[in-house]
Amino acid sequence: MTKPAALLAVTMLTFFTSFSVLGYRTTYLIGYGAFTLMAATISMTFVWLWMRRATPLAMGMAFSWAGAASVMGWWWLYNAFHAPTWMQDSQFLFPFLSVYFLGAVLHFEVIARSLGARKWSFLVPIVLCVFTSILIFQLS
Repeated sequence: MTKPAALLAVTMLTFFTSFSVLGYRTTYLIGYGAFTLMAATISMTFVWLWMRRATPLAMGMAFSWAGAASVMGWWWLYNAFHAPTWMQDSQFLFPFLSVYFLGAVLHFEVIARSLGARKWSFLVPIVLCVFTSILIFQLS
């Protein structure tokens, strides 16, 4: 845990230093862009692992990271190009959200299988999450 804590401290210091020197927008766009591209690279690594049948989690991880990269990439470009009209309230975001959502579903399925749970029981936390999101939306 020492190494991750030290790396987190260095990363935070780097972001705060960048903010002090370059300002919020530049720091945000460079950091968000770099992380988006790293997420896409990680996704491709998991696709490679899945093709090699290295781990049962690989496909879920590939979809999760691809979805994360896609959604983050959407918002990165949205902000980098000053909120282009065609990206505002656009249904073109939904395929990216679908990839991300599928990654989460695959994770729940693998976790349930690893725990020896019943075949469709992995859907319970997913349904609870969706209903909680609906409830919060209704209350907002």
